[in-house]
Amino acid sequence: MGMVMFYHLTRSPTEETLGRLLPRALAQGWRVMIRGTDSALLDRLDGQLWLVGGEEGFLPHGQEGGPQDADQPVLLGLGAPVNGARVLALIGGAEADAAELAGMERVWILFDGSDEVRTAAARLQWKAITTAGHAAQYWSEAGGTWEKKAESPTGD
Repeated sequence: MGMVMFYHLTRSPTEETLGRLLPRALAQGWRVMIRGTDSALLDRLDGQLWLVGGEEGFLPHGQEGGPQDADQPVLLGLGAPVNGARVLALIGGAEADAAELAGMERVWILFDGSDEVRTAAARLQWKAITTAGHAAQYWSEAGGTWEKKAESPTGD
């Protein structure tokens, strides 16, 4: 089991944050599954990821349901990571079960700090994940830059 990383979004939108995180995962040779709870949100994210970083920042990706799902370096969808993902990004309130957490190098939980419901849900996720003994970090951009604000006792 790797690390569960909570990203409290207060300044950057989801696509911008993913635009910074995805190249790091791909550089490690890891495939990524971005799981959401809303198809419309994933459609918007799909279009926005083509624009993140310009030509040099191209992020190869696709949406689930196509013939190449298993080959996608980054797959957006509502379901299971069928692309051999080592990173699971949870957006829009998506969740993962204990087996998925245990099988990933990284789990990114991105939540909108202006949404009280999402923030409360992230707090509950933190408690459940750390109580289960998983390594976790909490990152906030409240000061304008990303800063690690908390780490579970089992974290590196």
